[in-house]
Amino acid sequence: MSKKFLYIAGIILTILVGTLLYWKYCCNCCSKGKPVLTDDIPMGDYNMFNLSGPNINYQSDANFRFPKNGYEHLTPVHDSINAGLDILKAHFDKVKDQRLKITGYYTTDEKNTSAFPNMGLARANNVKNYLAFKGISAERIDIAGEERERWRMDVDTLVGPVDFLIEEIDVKATPTVDYKALREKINAAPLILYFETNQAEINLTPEERQKVADLVNYLDKVPSAKISCVGHTDNTGDRNTNIRLGQERADFAKAYLVKNGIAADKIVSSSKGPDEPIVILPKKWTID
Repeated sequence: MSKKFLYIAGIILTILVGTLLYWKYCCNCCSKGKPVLTDDIPMGDYNMFNLSGPNINYQSDANFRFPKNGYEHLTPVHDSINAGLDILKAHFDKVKDQRLKITGYYTTDEKNTSAFPNMGLARANNVKNYLAFKGISAERIDIAGEERERWRMDVDTLVGPVDFLIEEIDVKATPTVDYKALREKINAAPLILYFETNQAEINLTPEERQKVADLVNYLDKVPSAKISCVGHTDNTGDRNTNIRLGQERADFAKAYLVKNGIAADKIVSSSKGPDEPIVILPKKWTID
């Protein structure tokens, strides 16, 4: 067998193997917005990306995807979704009497790893933040969360567990939420967290999770508002050391809020240290 024949045969084999590998690993990634689903995936709900309303109608088979037990959407976001968001932004720039409601879904067997009352609300908030990054004002967006028994899965990924609804609003009507009253409610009973020494994570009660949701709602609708996050210590030991320790606690709490989708520039952290001593160590969040 000649060297020339072996050389040509090697080239052909390389091309065939390369084509097979490309088809297997790349073509699915290039599908036009269609989720990659296999026959052995348990059936469940699936929402396509859909923006429908007066003078706007955009659909894509793709949608946001989330890891099971996770509230941060997977990246990259499909190009067809970004194209739809560009259309929505242009539409909202022209039309002032509409707003968007984002509903996030979660399943009964998922663990709530967020600071929100449920994972659906946390997912909706995460998508809302992405829309804000794309230039769509959070003031025009409402969020909600709903539980479902199951959802369409791709291995450990929830496919499209968010829904979008464009709603008409009466700009002259009285707002459904009194944000002045909401501010007073937040500050009358601020979120106070008690930490043990060297505590590395925060576990919120249902009541505390609702307070986080109220904080986020207020910040979205009152863009000038900020959260004041104050750290305290007891009144024993060196004052300067306690001031620094109080600041570390406030910064830890701030980082927790940022991780849960609140912009860092919306939070001002400070320390009272031993000047307002508390034996059990709190972090207090109020609206300014």
